[in-house]
Amino acid sequence: MAKETYIPSLLQLFRQYGYDGATLSKISQETGLGKASLYHHFPGGKDEMVQTVLDYLESWLDKNILQMLDGEGDPASRLQQMCDRLSGVYEGGKQPCLSAILLLGSARDVFHDRVKTLYKNWIDAIVTLLIESGMDEKLAQQRGEDALIAIQGSLILSQGLNDPSPFQRAMQQLPSSLCQGVEP
Repeated sequence: MAKETYIPSLLQLFRQYGYDGATLSKISQETGLGKASLYHHFPGGKDEMVQTVLDYLESWLDKNILQMLDGEGDPASRLQQMCDRLSGVYEGGKQPCLSAILLLGSARDVFHDRVKTLYKNWIDAIVTLLIESGMDEKLAQQRGEDALIAIQGSLILSQGLNDPSPFQRAMQQLPSSLCQGVEP
């Protein structure tokens, strides 16, 4: 099987245990691959596994969020679509964000630049949408950053409280708060 076959299992493992807690034993058990087979598919070890998952997530973000934000429709509708898609991928706030998890522990040194680029591209797409809608560039930048604060913060809070309602509320309120002051 191709190594892409193992992405869903790896994504879930790294979400659940983080980089440091996802041991080769757990990875082997979850994927059904022995340690030798894991190194056959991922010669770079756990770092390569995470890089493969990040490649997948970047592709998903591009296809499902960034291209859609750059697409057709009014700003509020496109931002609502973004929130709807995020609600799906995070199971309504029940799943944590892998990129945030990778900024903790020893993984931070390895994956920080990659996560930073992912967040920057996402913010830039929101900022571009808001500027094209007539918003001042400085305010659009602040609101783009506020969007990621709301998304990531509500995911962390939902995980901490074991209650998805903060994330769900953030996804309901985010489009209108970002577009406040923008002509429809």
